[in-house]
Amino acid sequence: MGQYAAAATLRPRFFWDMLNASNIFLVGPMGSGKTAVGRRLATLLGLEFVDSDAEIERQTGVDIRYIFEREGEAGFRSREAEIIEALTRQPGTLVATGGGAVLDARTRERLRSRGCVVYLRTSVDQQLARTRRSSHRPLLNVEDPRGALERLMAQRAPLYEEVADLVADTDGRKVSAVVDEIVRRLETARDA
Repeated sequence: MGQYAAAATLRPRFFWDMLNASNIFLVGPMGSGKTAVGRRLATLLGLEFVDSDAEIERQTGVDIRYIFEREGEAGFRSREAEIIEALTRQPGTLVATGGGAVLDARTRERLRSRGCVVYLRTSVDQQLARTRRSSHRPLLNVEDPRGALERLMAQRAPLYEEVADLVADTDGRKVSAVVDEIVRRLETARDA
């Protein structure tokens, strides 16, 4: 299978806890479709949808960019870990995590132990296409966004893979196709 294979892949380790889990957690880089896929998937599965970045903004009353400017990335990551700690304890929830949430080892363990983790994998080219008009992504407010995305992908892709129960490629795919693939794979796992 190539680095960005067209089909979703499912890791076999998780069936007992996934089938009894009441939560799904989406991980992946910015621009992979976590929010769009998450909203639709949550509706189909009857789960509450929460975007962790939006929840941070709601609780702090300021946007992510402001937190990065005032507290730096370390301050933001600390807030993010706290929010995800709380969100992963809520039953019946689908959480779209921020792209860097997997950097924290405790967060990765919480995600894996408290629900089914779905990695929405995408290429740097697709990320660039999907984020090019976005002004609210502090890590892309640089002279070389492609270089920044490549560095982030090199650092984070192994962590996404490590934590994931299900890997679904999103390059060139519509939200509905990705959601249908995830639901089909979950149903296949349930019936196995």
